[in-house]
Amino acid sequence: MKFTQSIHQVDVKKDWIVIDATDRIFGRLITEVATILRGKNKPSFTPNVDCGDNVVIINAGKVKFTGAKLADKNYFTHSGHFGSTKTHKMSDMLENNPEKLFKLATRGMLPKTKLGAKILKNLKVYDGADHPHTAQVQG
Repeated sequence: MKFTQSIHQVDVKKDWIVIDATDRIFGRLITEVATILRGKNKPSFTPNVDCGDNVVIINAGKVKFTGAKLADKNYFTHSGHFGSTKTHKMSDMLENNPEKLFKLATRGMLPKTKLGAKILKNLKVYDGADHPHTAQVQG
């Protein structure tokens, strides 16, 4: 009788994957990134272990959106105090802080636990083509 083998954190081999976001559709790109971060693309996937790879997204400002999301979609923040609701347009977030936009979208596709927060730290987003992780990336 064979049993399913669970992988342990010490046995995980993490790679660095660079994804160019130029002319890619935002939602489909984020879905691909979340799958890689979670490790679901590996045969040794274990739900309770961070077994995914590190992902570097370059050219984040050149991503495409379908429909009128760029003009219409808003993100809301609230500190808990009365009257402290702030609205941020998606177009402004893409121009000013694309890293926050990508991390917010990816966070929604990861587990809502401590493991999800740990996995999100493996995502690096850069607006231009340069990134400081060239030593980690093979090839």
